[in-house]
Amino acid sequence: MRLRIASVGRAKGGPEAALVSDYMARASKAGRALGLGPVDLLEIDERKAQGKTAQAEALLRACPDGAFLIALDERGDTPTSPKFAQWLATARDAGRRDAVFLIGGADGLAPDLVARCDKVLSFGRLVWPHMLARAMLSEQIYRATQILSGTPYHRV
Repeated sequence: MRLRIASVGRAKGGPEAALVSDYMARASKAGRALGLGPVDLLEIDERKAQGKTAQAEALLRACPDGAFLIALDERGDTPTSPKFAQWLATARDAGRRDAVFLIGGADGLAPDLVARCDKVLSFGRLVWPHMLARAMLSEQIYRATQILSGTPYHRV
């Protein structure tokens, strides 16, 4: 199952972008044997998609038909890392070819887009900057590959 992070906004380099790149590369390599990956990032230019509705339309265009959609939203579920890994494995085992993680702009995701998603993920009640959310998400995707392959990376 191919994995994509579709996010409003563009990274301008820096440590967060380096973290995202590193964890996406690790997840792509580790996930290959598990049927997960590659992992890629699609950035939506907020200057070309202003407002939640335009951003939702642009994000949906980044989603292949039948993709397993996961919205990042502060009102979503806060699963454990093993449960998150299970979400991905269940979607993969159900025959989903793609999973897309959706990160909105400064005002979040449009409610109708969130309602269309299979899962809604939250990194807690705190609101995180978009670049940090990407870094945390890419690490969790990598962690999921490690949990599913039984390595000691994830310690309880």
